[in-house]
Amino acid sequence: MLTRLKAKSEGKLAKQICKVVLDHFEKQYSKELGDAWNTVREILTSPSCWQYAVLLNRFNYPFELEKDLHLKGYHTLFQGSLPNCPKSMKCYLSRTPGRITSERHQIGNLKKYYLLNAASLLPVLALELRDGERVLDLCAAPGGKSIALLQCACPGYLHCNEYDSLRLRWLRQTLESFIPQPLINVINVSELDGRKMGDAQPEMFDKVLVDAPCSNDRSWLFSSDSQKASCRISQRRNLPLLQLELLRSAIKALRPGGILVYSTCTLSKAENQDVISEILNSHSNIMPMDIKGIARTCSHDFTFAPTGQECGLLVIPDKGKAWGPMYVAKLKKSWSTGKCRPVCFQA
Repeated sequence: MLTRLKAKSEGKLAKQICKVVLDHFEKQYSKELGDAWNTVREILTSPSCWQYAVLLNRFNYPFELEKDLHLKGYHTLFQGSLPNCPKSMKCYLSRTPGRITSERHQIGNLKKYYLLNAASLLPVLALELRDGERVLDLCAAPGGKSIALLQCACPGYLHCNEYDSLRLRWLRQTLESFIPQPLINVINVSELDGRKMGDAQPEMFDKVLVDAPCSNDRSWLFSSDSQKASCRISQRRNLPLLQLELLRSAIKALRPGGILVYSTCTLSKAENQDVISEILNSHSNIMPMDIKGIARTCSHDFTFAPTGQECGLLVIPDKGKAWGPMYVAKLKKSWSTGKCRPVCFQA
């Protein structure tokens, strides 16, 4: 069942790296990451080095595949290292580039595993979902994080929202492929502009995940149309405003005492640390939560770059640990709207 990175990676390698995007990233990230950018650039521009984690579906557990993964030298992610990692969530990864073949969508049959960038599980674990909680995945497509959330716990209500109609269909198919009918009944899928969610459902959720639209560094580097790539870059400066509007909406939708996790798959400081700093400076009822412990306990599998924030982590691709980019920040909505703010809550 296990294969090396063949047809799919060869297809990516056949595409040319977009020089317009690479030059733009070179100017920005060489300043923001310093010497680390050299390794990050090497990994991002070499799909043959990319790694794929295997998230097992607890609703149709692949026991034979799990044995095969063990034999091939895969190891479990997080188990034993993170005290808050649910035992029901099993993810396997290998130190070497490679992937198993993807399963096809078949109506009525649940898939047994989901292939993903292992760093994308960090926002899910930071949210610390518990059984019975009401949770909002504000920008949910293609659905990987929603699937991962349901591996961790059984929420009382899961609202998966996606504004883009094409991505919405992808989200629905992902949920149908992995989640059994009894749980599907507690999931609501909507096509609302995420910036309006807070007004539509104020203080309705215990936990909110905002996996925001962002520059998506891996994908942008392989843009096939240089003219479109140039247009993307020129419009890139507008993304932080959209991200801020989504976060403000999410804060409205979050109940007092609730937890909000923000994530992106870009290295950009303007879309990461600067967005969170603006939220903290403009919302006296939003508190940062210290998640440095995740970096300490997960350094064996991930490489983290300094963010200057106790509430924020940035995973950068590295040799043998080609995960990311992934930025994660954890915030808490306080009961009080007073001006005093503690330095940082412990997550």
